[in-house]
Amino acid sequence: MADTIQPHEDASGVRGVGYGPQVVSTSGNLDVIAGPLLNYRRTSNQQTGQPIWHGSVLIVTTPGQQNPTLVLSPVGAVDANVGSVRFSADARTFSGEKLYEDPKRAFWRFIIEAPFQQFESRWKYDIQNLVYVDHKKEEKPQIFAIPSITQSMRIMFHSCNGFSVGTDVDAWSGPALWNDVLRMHAERPFHVMLGGGDQIYNDGVRVDGPLKAWTAISNPHKRREYLFPETMRADCDEYYFQNYVKWYGQRPFSTANGQIPQVNIWDDHDIIDGFGSYTDHFMKCAVFRGIGGVAHKYYLLFQHHLAPPKSTYTTDAPKTMDVGEKGTTPVDPVQIKDTFVMTNDMGDPSYIIGHKPGPYVEERSRSIYCQLGARIAFAGIDARTERTRHQINYPETYKLLFDRLDKEYSANRDLKHLILLLGVPIAYPRLAWLENILQSPLIAPIKFLNKRFGLAGGFFNQFDGKVDLLDDLDDHYTARQHKTERRELVQLLQNFSKKFSARVTILGGDVHLGAIGRFYSNPKHQIPAEQDWRYIPNIISSAITNKPPPQAVANLLARRNKIHHLDHDTDETLLEIFDRDPGVNAKGERVATTDLNGHSNGAANGPTKIDKKTSDANHATMPSRNYAIICESSLPPSSTLSAPAPAPGQAPSINGSTVSTPPTKKDNPRHPIHVGEQGAGTQHPAAGGLQPTGLCGPYGLDVSLRVEISNSDREGRTDGYGFSIPALQVNEGLRDQGTRW
Repeated sequence: MADTIQPHEDASGVRGVGYGPQVVSTSGNLDVIAGPLLNYRRTSNQQTGQPIWHGSVLIVTTPGQQNPTLVLSPVGAVDANVGSVRFSADARTFSGEKLYEDPKRAFWRFIIEAPFQQFESRWKYDIQNLVYVDHKKEEKPQIFAIPSITQSMRIMFHSCNGFSVGTDVDAWSGPALWNDVLRMHAERPFHVMLGGGDQIYNDGVRVDGPLKAWTAISNPHKRREYLFPETMRADCDEYYFQNYVKWYGQRPFSTANGQIPQVNIWDDHDIIDGFGSYTDHFMKCAVFRGIGGVAHKYYLLFQHHLAPPKSTYTTDAPKTMDVGEKGTTPVDPVQIKDTFVMTNDMGDPSYIIGHKPGPYVEERSRSIYCQLGARIAFAGIDARTERTRHQINYPETYKLLFDRLDKEYSANRDLKHLILLLGVPIAYPRLAWLENILQSPLIAPIKFLNKRFGLAGGFFNQFDGKVDLLDDLDDHYTARQHKTERRELVQLLQNFSKKFSARVTILGGDVHLGAIGRFYSNPKHQIPAEQDWRYIPNIISSAITNKPPPQAVANLLARRNKIHHLDHDTDETLLEIFDRDPGVNAKGERVATTDLNGHSNGAANGPTKIDKKTSDANHATMPSRNYAIICESSLPPSSTLSAPAPAPGQAPSINGSTVSTPPTKKDNPRHPIHVGEQGAGTQHPAAGGLQPTGLCGPYGLDVSLRVEISNSDREGRTDGYGFSIPALQVNEGLRDQGTRW
């Protein structure tokens, strides 16, 4: 009976398992280690019809704290021109829920909600008696923005928010682009921040962390057979926690965390580089299964504000080595000694939970659906929990996702757009030829010399001894083993788009450069983009922090920017959006600019020649740090701001947008194929990222890819590259004629 763990309620009435460290803080303050972290969760509608914004706030405290409270108060309208406003809400107090506590830390979550107003509103939350343990941070209320009832959310998208092992962090000015995010946010606030994976880089666990000795084992067989006992699990647990506290507590990223509501999915670096894409027999080794569990624990806590599993995998607790019938790891009494874990955390209806555990992270996948204001919905696919070298997600997971989309769009015909978040790009140049070379017999002699003499050490990874680049290539949807899964996913999206006249836009990161991919109908069909359900742009924004690849890699990818055929009806290619380097004029000179706060970009003494980021022929890929801004092309009727009118001569369609002339077989689809793409780049009206263009009608989207000008600029100033995405209005007479026209 010693192994029987009974749920209980602790002193604060929180139901959980384990009894915690049994300490009570005698401080009169709330001693905080990290946070606050603000998340957006979903929108709901009351019976009165007033929509409610739902979110959460997370803090990490010292153990023994008692019942923290948060006060949420309305502040005022975002737009100063609105004048005196009357909120349909008063200040409210929310109690904290304890998710997890051990002898070193406790995680507290506040579930908060606020009613949408007739105007874009600001809200303040204040955690009572908060004092930071390190005394270096200010204890002050945080303010965030909620769109009006008639408004869709203004979206910021980022990925790869960390540095690869061995990067000279100071040479890249640290996480400098978050300064630019905060400048844009101050000018016109973001309502949500979408994290596309790699919100943190945990790769150092194998360099200066608990896996250093394991990584140093040269024999792959011995490395696979290495055990993962409780002592190693505890050491890895401490490493992942401390890395989260360090990174999430670093300004200016920490400032954004408290002011812009987040929605995140994860990718390999949230665990360790390449996780899921190494060979199956190696991925099943004890160490990989063990760190998968530890990383998942802190991913749930820090990025989703959810209670973690009660136990994770270790080799000295046999019961944890096989998941139970319900897809959960049985409880190990050793792991919950002096530890409290909330049980029966209801989570949130925004989550789409997979049917069965993943093969290496032995937990069920956690995809997301939520509404982003009046007319935009969001879906984020958990493309890491179920990933293997040969699959990205289980077929059942795709069915769960599309069943949810069908249900939501059937119930709400106001939804005009779907933002789909994937971990990696899906409309991207093929690299099969490079895969062939790296897996060919030509590599065998180099591999032999590497084993015997260490030749080309950086060319091979430290895990399974294969070419280091292969795990990145295997991660791509365009990898040969994912070809069928990729095609079927795009076709499912096209059918969904056609059924509901909802435009789909895909977000992808991972590749450390900026680009815009697009799927579109084969020109033989002569379908204008505004009526083309196959037109699906892929906004590729990466990295906001990690260093970009060399110029030669970006140029190589641009040369591989062919016109590919997904199937008989759908083509794909990258849009040539990069008309010039960021911060550079048509003569190739850096020009003096001043940001929103009056700071110069360093060229105040006149134009200066700079090193080009890409070749003259490359207008498709940008090897420079970046993030993306996405918002509706037109403002809601209640706004006092005015959007510019479309260009003269543009004919309105049934939904108020314009109908473009469809491309012909002789046209180059790397160039603009509709009105919103005309003039794409630094001169496009959407490039600034602040004012709506009005180009693509009331339901279209404006996109600004914000690209870093210089990595030596610690203010992280950027230049914008813009284009617009048209709304979709499927021709009713052709809707039911099947997939082809």
